Amino acid sequence: MALIYVVEDDKSIQEIETFALSGAGYQTKGYDCAADFYRALEEERPDLVLLDVMLPDEEGLAVVQKLRSRRELALLPVILVTARTAEIDKVKGLDIGADDYLTKPFGVMELIARVKAMLRRTQAGQGEKCLKLGEIVMDQGKHAVSVCGMACELTYKEYELLKLLLSNAGIVMSRDVILDRVWGSSFEGESRTLDMHIKTLRQKLKDQGSLIRTVRNVGYIMSAE
Repeated sequence: MALIYVVEDDKSIQEIETFALSGAGYQTKGYDCAADFYRALEEERPDLVLLDVMLPDEEGLAVVQKLRSRRELALLPVILVTARTAEIDKVKGLDIGADDYLTKPFGVMELIARVKAMLRRTQAGQGEKCLKLGEIVMDQGKHAVSVCGMACELTYKEYELLKLLLSNAGIVMSRDVILDRVWGSSFEGESRTLDMHIKTLRQKLKDQGSLIRTVRNVGYIMSAE
Protein backbone atom coordinates (compact mmCIF):
# COMPACT_ATOMS: atom_id res chain seq x y z
CA MET A 1 0.00 0.00 0.00
CA ALA A 2 1.48 3.33 -1.08
CA LEU A 3 2.05 5.94 1.62
CA ILE A 4 1.10 9.51 0.72
CA TYR A 5 1.91 12.63 2.74
CA VAL A 6 -0.62 15.45 2.44
CA VAL A 7 0.97 18.79 3.37
CA GLU A 8 -1.85 21.33 3.58
CA ASP A 9 -2.59 23.97 6.22
CA ASP A 10 -6.29 24.27 5.32
CA LYS A 11 -7.81 21.57 7.52
CA SER A 12 -10.95 21.15 5.41
CA ILE A 13 -8.93 20.59 2.22
CA GLN A 14 -6.50 18.30 4.02
CA GLU A 15 -9.38 16.19 5.31
CA ILE A 16 -10.95 15.95 1.85
CA GLU A 17 -7.66 14.86 0.30
CA THR A 18 -6.80 12.30 2.97
CA PHE A 19 -10.34 10.89 3.03
CA ALA A 20 -10.45 10.52 -0.77
CA LEU A 21 -7.03 8.89 -0.96
CA SER A 22 -7.77 6.56 1.94
CA GLY A 23 -10.97 5.53 0.18
CA ALA A 24 -8.93 4.75 -2.93
CA GLY A 25 -6.76 2.34 -0.94
CA TYR A 26 -3.77 4.51 -0.02
CA GLN A 27 -2.25 5.07 3.40
CA THR A 28 -2.20 8.80 4.19
CA LYS A 29 -0.71 11.15 6.76
CA GLY A 30 -1.53 14.86 6.97
CA TYR A 31 0.69 17.77 8.02
CA ASP A 32 -0.19 21.42 8.56
CA CYS A 33 3.22 22.96 7.90
CA ALA A 34 6.64 22.35 6.34
CA ALA A 35 8.33 21.86 9.71
CA ASP A 36 6.07 18.92 10.66
CA PHE A 37 6.55 17.46 7.16
CA TYR A 38 10.36 17.60 7.46
CA ARG A 39 10.23 15.84 10.84
CA ALA A 40 8.02 13.11 9.37
CA LEU A 41 10.48 12.56 6.50
CA GLU A 42 13.20 11.70 8.99
CA GLU A 43 11.06 8.89 10.40
CA GLU A 44 9.44 7.45 7.27
CA ARG A 45 9.71 8.25 3.58
CA PRO A 46 6.42 8.31 1.63
CA ASP A 47 5.81 7.12 -1.92
CA LEU A 48 4.33 10.49 -2.94
CA VAL A 49 3.74 13.97 -1.52
CA LEU A 50 0.77 16.26 -2.11
CA LEU A 51 2.21 19.68 -1.32
CA ASP A 52 0.33 22.96 -0.98
CA VAL A 53 2.18 25.94 -2.45
CA MET A 54 1.15 28.38 0.30
CA LEU A 55 2.15 27.00 3.70
CA PRO A 56 2.26 29.11 6.88
CA ASP A 57 5.98 28.63 7.58
CA GLU A 58 7.53 28.09 4.14
CA GLU A 59 6.48 28.36 0.51
CA GLY A 60 5.89 25.03 -1.19
CA LEU A 61 8.32 25.85 -4.01
CA ALA A 62 11.12 26.27 -1.47
CA VAL A 63 10.19 22.91 0.04
CA VAL A 64 10.52 21.26 -3.38
CA GLN A 65 13.95 22.82 -3.87
CA LYS A 66 15.12 21.44 -0.54
CA LEU A 67 13.86 17.97 -1.42
CA ARG A 68 15.64 17.99 -4.77
CA SER A 69 18.90 19.13 -3.15
CA ARG A 70 19.01 15.98 -1.00
CA ARG A 71 20.21 12.90 -2.85
CA GLU A 72 17.98 10.50 -0.93
CA LEU A 73 14.88 12.61 -1.66
CA ALA A 74 15.72 13.84 -5.15
CA LEU A 75 13.34 11.38 -6.83
CA LEU A 76 10.48 11.61 -4.31
CA PRO A 77 7.33 12.29 -6.40
CA VAL A 78 5.71 15.64 -5.57
CA ILE A 79 2.38 16.97 -6.79
CA LEU A 80 1.93 20.68 -6.07
CA VAL A 81 -1.51 21.90 -5.06
CA THR A 82 -1.98 25.55 -5.87
CA ALA A 83 -4.60 28.26 -6.23
CA ARG A 84 -2.31 30.08 -8.66
CA THR A 85 -3.49 29.77 -12.25
CA ALA A 86 -0.84 31.81 -14.10
CA GLU A 87 1.19 29.67 -16.52
CA ILE A 88 4.49 31.09 -15.25
CA ASP A 89 3.74 29.86 -11.71
CA LYS A 90 3.04 26.35 -12.98
CA VAL A 91 6.11 26.26 -15.21
CA LYS A 92 8.28 27.50 -12.33
CA GLY A 93 6.99 24.77 -10.06
CA LEU A 94 7.66 22.06 -12.63
CA ASP A 95 11.09 23.39 -13.50
CA ILE A 96 12.36 23.39 -9.92
CA GLY A 97 11.39 19.75 -9.53
CA ALA A 98 7.67 19.23 -8.93
CA ASP A 99 6.32 16.31 -10.96
CA ASP A 100 2.77 17.55 -11.47
CA TYR A 101 0.30 20.11 -10.13
CA LEU A 102 -3.36 20.41 -9.21
CA THR A 103 -5.13 23.75 -9.42
CA LYS A 104 -7.71 24.55 -6.74
CA PRO A 105 -10.58 23.90 -6.82
CA PHE A 106 -10.24 20.35 -8.11
CA GLY A 107 -12.46 17.28 -8.06
CA VAL A 108 -11.81 14.15 -6.02
CA MET A 109 -11.74 11.99 -9.16
CA GLU A 110 -9.07 14.20 -10.73
CA LEU A 111 -6.98 14.00 -7.54
CA ILE A 112 -7.10 10.22 -7.48
CA ALA A 113 -6.39 9.95 -11.21
CA ARG A 114 -3.31 12.21 -10.93
CA VAL A 115 -1.99 10.24 -7.95
CA LYS A 116 -2.49 6.89 -9.70
CA ALA A 117 -0.76 8.15 -12.86
CA MET A 118 2.17 9.52 -10.87
CA LEU A 119 2.66 6.29 -8.92
CA ARG A 120 2.50 4.26 -12.16
CA ARG A 121 5.26 6.41 -13.70
CA THR A 122 7.35 6.13 -10.55
CA GLN A 123 7.05 2.36 -10.33
CA ALA A 124 7.81 1.99 -14.05
CA GLY A 125 11.04 3.92 -13.58
CA GLN A 126 12.40 1.68 -10.82
CA GLY A 127 14.10 -0.70 -13.22
CA GLU A 128 17.71 -0.58 -14.31
CA LYS A 129 19.86 1.43 -11.90
CA CYS A 130 22.63 2.42 -14.31
CA LEU A 131 22.03 3.81 -17.81
CA LYS A 132 24.88 4.25 -20.29
CA LEU A 133 25.29 5.62 -23.80
CA GLY A 134 28.55 6.71 -25.36
CA GLU A 135 30.53 8.42 -22.60
CA ILE A 136 27.40 9.28 -20.60
CA VAL A 137 26.71 7.29 -17.43
CA MET A 138 23.63 7.83 -15.26
CA ASP A 139 23.66 6.18 -11.84
CA GLN A 140 20.03 6.29 -10.74
CA GLY A 141 20.86 4.92 -7.30
CA LYS A 142 23.11 7.91 -6.62
CA HIS A 143 21.08 10.31 -8.78
CA ALA A 144 24.33 11.24 -10.52
CA VAL A 145 25.49 11.74 -14.11
CA SER A 146 29.02 11.65 -15.45
CA VAL A 147 30.37 12.50 -18.90
CA CYS A 148 33.78 11.13 -19.93
CA GLY A 149 34.37 10.30 -16.27
CA MET A 150 33.61 13.84 -15.05
CA ALA A 151 30.59 14.74 -12.89
CA CYS A 152 27.85 16.56 -14.78
CA GLU A 153 25.55 18.77 -12.69
CA LEU A 154 21.97 18.82 -13.97
CA THR A 155 18.77 20.42 -12.75
CA TYR A 156 15.95 18.08 -11.75
CA LYS A 157 14.12 18.45 -15.08
CA GLU A 158 17.32 18.09 -17.09
CA TYR A 159 18.02 14.86 -15.22
CA GLU A 160 14.51 13.53 -15.85
CA LEU A 161 14.74 14.49 -19.53
CA LEU A 162 18.09 12.74 -19.93
CA LYS A 163 16.80 9.66 -18.10
CA LEU A 164 13.83 9.42 -20.46
CA LEU A 165 16.03 9.72 -23.55
CA LEU A 166 18.61 7.24 -22.23
CA SER A 167 15.90 4.74 -21.26
CA ASN A 168 14.57 4.92 -24.81
CA ALA A 169 17.89 5.11 -26.68
CA GLY A 170 17.42 4.55 -30.41
CA ILE A 171 13.71 5.36 -30.24
CA VAL A 172 12.23 8.60 -31.57
CA MET A 173 10.34 10.33 -28.74
CA SER A 174 7.64 12.75 -29.83
CA ARG A 175 7.44 16.18 -28.25
CA ASP A 176 4.04 15.39 -26.72
CA VAL A 177 5.29 12.17 -25.13
CA ILE A 178 8.36 13.90 -23.68
CA LEU A 179 6.29 16.76 -22.25
CA ASP A 180 3.84 14.29 -20.74
CA ARG A 181 6.50 12.02 -19.22
CA VAL A 182 8.82 14.76 -17.91
CA TRP A 183 6.51 17.68 -17.17
CA GLY A 184 3.30 15.78 -16.46
CA SER A 185 0.00 15.25 -18.25
CA SER A 186 -1.38 18.57 -16.98
CA PHE A 187 1.42 20.69 -18.48
CA GLU A 188 -0.09 23.47 -20.57
CA GLY A 189 3.01 25.55 -21.25
CA GLU A 190 4.51 26.20 -24.66
CA SER A 191 6.69 23.54 -26.26
CA ARG A 192 9.68 25.90 -26.36
CA THR A 193 10.15 24.92 -22.71
CA LEU A 194 11.28 21.53 -24.03
CA ASP A 195 13.54 23.10 -26.67
CA MET A 196 15.30 25.26 -24.07
CA HIS A 197 15.89 22.27 -21.80
CA ILE A 198 17.28 20.23 -24.71
CA LYS A 199 19.61 23.12 -25.56
CA THR A 200 21.01 23.46 -22.03
CA LEU A 201 21.24 19.67 -21.64
CA ARG A 202 23.29 19.39 -24.82
CA GLN A 203 25.60 22.14 -23.58
CA LYS A 204 26.17 20.43 -20.24
CA LEU A 205 26.88 17.09 -21.94
CA LYS A 206 29.54 18.86 -24.06
CA ASP A 207 30.76 16.65 -26.94
CA GLN A 208 28.29 13.94 -25.93
CA GLY A 209 25.43 16.40 -26.40
CA SER A 210 25.47 15.51 -30.10
CA LEU A 211 23.96 12.15 -29.15
CA ILE A 212 20.67 13.99 -28.70
CA ARG A 213 19.34 14.54 -32.20
CA THR A 214 16.36 16.53 -33.42
CA VAL A 215 13.83 14.68 -35.56
CA ARG A 216 12.20 17.40 -37.61
CA ASN A 217 8.49 17.92 -36.95
CA VAL A 218 8.44 14.94 -34.55
CA GLY A 219 10.69 15.25 -31.50
CA TYR A 220 14.05 13.90 -30.35
CA ILE A 221 16.09 10.71 -30.35
CA MET A 222 19.19 9.77 -28.38
CA SER A 223 21.49 7.44 -30.23
CA ALA A 224 25.19 6.62 -30.53
CA GLU A 225 24.78 5.57 -34.18
